This record gives sequence, structure tokens and C-alpha cells, in this order.
Amino acid sequence: MTDPRTSPEAAAFGRPPAGWRRRWFSVIFESDTPPGRRFDIALLVAVVLSVLVVTLESVPALADRHARLFLALEWAFTVVFTVEYVARLLCVERPLRYARSFFGVVDLAAVLPMYVAAFVPGLHVLIDVRVLRLLRAFRILKLTEYVREYASLGAALRASRRKIAVFLSVVAMVVVVLGTVMYVIEGPENGFTSIPASIYWAITTMTTVGFGDITPKTTLGRFVSSVVMLLGWGILAVPTGIVTAEMTTQRMSQAVAPRHCAACGAMAPTDDARFCHRCGASLG
Repeated sequence: MTDPRTSPEAAAFGRPPAGWRRRWFSVIFESDTPPGRRFDIALLVAVVLSVLVVTLESVPALADRHARLFLALEWAFTVVFTVEYVARLLCVERPLRYARSFFGVVDLAAVLPMYVAAFVPGLHVLIDVRVLRLLRAFRILKLTEYVREYASLGAALRASRRKIAVFLSVVAMVVVVLGTVMYVIEGPENGFTSIPASIYWAITTMTTVGFGDITPKTTLGRFVSSVVMLLGWGILAVPTGIVTAEMTTQRMSQAVAPRHCAACGAMAPTDDARFCHRCGASLG
């Protein structure tokens, strides 16, 4: 029988049977023990501090004044995260699978830019990718249950892609027509120097951004602008309604067909349950 306490990491990457690798795995991947909990907290602090350093380093005044300090801190964090990444690879049974997983790629992206920038100065801009370290907080804080919600949203977007594509096509035609109309009404003397510039005005107006760099001067032009603004309010709500309706349909379909345990026939208490609450068998 499958152990209900098996963690997703153990199932995906393989937990070593014994020895130092098993102890490392328990500390690094499993937070239900005091050492594992302390490791997660320390790693979270390191992640937040490293992102703070990257953020402060982007301020020119601070970067010029504390360049050496920022460089030393960055290398210190890079070494820490490199050791942690190597330790994760060493303590799992299937290191290649971990390296190709989402968080494995994030871990590598958190340390690789610093080494690349050291050997290729022209690629120093890649260091800003280090902000990806913040994604580690999802794993450290054990927010993996929200991944199921992200998957649900992604499925709704995929199911709605044709409707959204049709909607965007209609919006594109509307802004082209309105931009052309405003070009005819206002003309170059009022800032509408070309049809593309007028289309740009239509997009900023319809999305209620309104930069104000191009504004109508005639009475008829202002009337058309008012219509475009009111039209934009309604248009912005359409994609949200499409995706929300699709998510509601998915939830209703899941509610109609609840999952049952193949071993004892008990119904799963929640949609995201991985093991049977009665016999402990895997729900697949």
C-alpha cells in the first residue's frame, strides 16, 4: 500500500532508502521535521535578502556608493544557492528529473547568471534574472496546493482561446475603424498626424489609459472620444466573463463526477486529495 505520508518530492524525484542522502533529503525536501522547518525558514530569509540586494543594486546612487558591498553579498548568496542546488541533486534518486522540473530550472536560473556575467561581461544584464529566486518562496512556504488552481486557470484560458481570439479580432477592427474616423475628423493639425497614430489614440482611449499626448480638439471628435471611452468599459469586461464562465463550467463538471477510491470505493473528500481517507490508497 502506498504510504499516505509520501511527499510529492519523494514520489517525483525518489527518496533515498538510508544513509546521509536520506538525512539530507529529509532536511531539504520535507518540512514536517524540526531540521527541515529550520532549513526552509533559513532559505526563505536568504531568498528575500538576495532579492532585496538585487533591488537595491538597481538604484544608481546606491550602486555607485556600495558597489563592493553589493558584489560581495551577491557572490555570497550565489555560493549559498549553488551549494543548495548541488545538495538537492545529490540527495535525490532521480537528479535529472529534478533538474528538468520547474523548481529545478528556477534553482539553476537563480545562480547561473552570476557565473555567466563573471566570464562574459557583456551579458551582465542577465544578472537581473536573479529575481526569479523569489519563486522559491512558493516551494518553501509549501504553497504547492495553489498549483492546482493555476492549472485550473490555465485550462480555462486554453478552453476559451478561440472565443478570446475572436474577441481580440473584433477589438482590433473596432480600433482601426475608430482611429481612421478620428484621423478624418481631427486631421494632422490637431495631432492626429497619421492613421497609425490615430489607432494608437483609439487603443489608449478604449483601454481607459488615456496618456493625453493626443487629444481631440473639435466638438465631433470629443463626442467620438466619449463614445470610445464608454465602449471601453464594456469591452474590458468581456475576456473576464469568458474565462469566468469557462471556470464555472469546469467546476460544475468536476462536481458532477466525484472521484472514488479504486480499492475501497470511498468518495474523495476534496478535489485535490491524493490518498483515500479511509484506506490510504493512492487516488491516482
